[in-house]
Amino acid sequence: MDLPKTAGPYRYNRYMQDTRSLLLREAIGETIRDLRMQTRRTLREVSAKARVSLGYLSEIERGQKEPSSEVLAWIADALGVSVGELVIEAGRRLEAYESAEVVSLRSRMAA
Repeated sequence: MDLPKTAGPYRYNRYMQDTRSLLLREAIGETIRDLRMQTRRTLREVSAKARVSLGYLSEIERGQKEPSSEVLAWIADALGVSVGELVIEAGRRLEAYESAEVVSLRSRMAA
């Protein structure tokens, strides 16, 4: 399954104003949500297949909770991807966000 394109810098633009870094749990949550939506599945469907509560999965997707490696494996399996694919995509999002943040900081310093 192809993972969605990185969207981190655009979704988290509001944080750049506060010079706040994107957290790993936020990148993981965004990746999980994008994969779920790409496959047109509901929170209820994925939470049932992953054996986690709907509320907990929602908190993970919103970056409010950080899942254990075991829960991450259950969610990845429910979405039809490997944990490695999920983590690599989350890393790409972090990298893209940090690149945009560095460019923004450099342009502010040059002004």
